[in-house]
Amino acid sequence: MAKSSTEHARPVHEIRLGRIKAAIWENEVQNGVRHNVTFQRIYKEGDQWRQSESFGRDDLPLLMKVADRAHTWIYEQAQDSRERAA
Repeated sequence: MAKSSTEHARPVHEIRLGRIKAAIWENEVQNGVRHNVTFQRIYKEGDQWRQSESFGRDDLPLLMKVADRAHTWIYEQAQDSRERAA
């Protein structure tokens, strides 16, 4: 079903560790479902929470852990889909 222009796409899953967040997006393709991942660093500027797609040296260990968890989640979804299709 098509989404209206006022309805925003939402990730199918989010993973957050500290200030690093992964959003997992689901895309229907000809051969089934594919997932894409976007990463953000969350920080506070004054009273406002902001998000950036830029990561500093000290963010990289958390980014790796979040990426690993995102990979595991996507892999498990693919496993579940194959088991349901069998």
